[in-house]
Amino acid sequence: MVITEYTIKADIEKPLTFAFLSDLHDRENGPLIKAIRRAKVDAVLVGGDFIHNDELYERGFEFLRLSAKQWPTFCSIGNHERKYKGNLLARMNETGATVLDDRAVSFEGVRIGGLSTGYTAEKHQSHWENTPAPNLEFLAEFSHLRGFKLLLSHHPEYYPRYIKALPIDLTLSGHAHGGQWRFFGRGVYSPGQGIFPKYTSGMYDGKLIVSRGLSTLGWVPRINNKPEMLVIKLVPNE
Repeated sequence: MVITEYTIKADIEKPLTFAFLSDLHDRENGPLIKAIRRAKVDAVLVGGDFIHNDELYERGFEFLRLSAKQWPTFCSIGNHERKYKGNLLARMNETGATVLDDRAVSFEGVRIGGLSTGYTAEKHQSHWENTPAPNLEFLAEFSHLRGFKLLLSHHPEYYPRYIKALPIDLTLSGHAHGGQWRFFGRGVYSPGQGIFPKYTSGMYDGKLIVSRGLSTLGWVPRINNKPEMLVIKLVPNE
């Protein structure tokens, strides 16, 4: 696992440091908690797919519990959460994490919103189709809030179509797993974006940051693409 840091100027009164984790897919928690502790963060942001499916989910919920005991923890919903057949929101709320299901809260002067996946429990993701639209009413409401706005949007493919033109200061995404295989700084494939996707890793337009995610699960191995945790440092405008 690698840790990538970004420092961003923001209209806030004091510096804030966030850990952003996406696409855990029920992976082992110990190394993640240690990495967050070393980063000395003010809060933890989880950008969806912390569980994998209806069979692999306990370590995902346990991560939220462990994180929420030590830091304010905010979690949005990705497509893999839709595969859980139990009461997802109840299980998430039991962990002590703040659930951002098309919802926003304020934290130390920052508006943190969670834009949930457009997939439903009845319709899971197909790799070869466009991602269903998210809740555009919530997105519009969030974009009109005052203050620095930080949006958790699991799907980076939502950015060019629905988010880019809005006055949202920073969007954090995952889902693409870095394009799975990376050559010459580009990913090879991502669901919802297709072959040679544009939004797989790094910063775009100064407004979108995409994590390569943390999962090593699956029959397709990562190549030139280490799992990644982000550390986002917001510093006050001078």
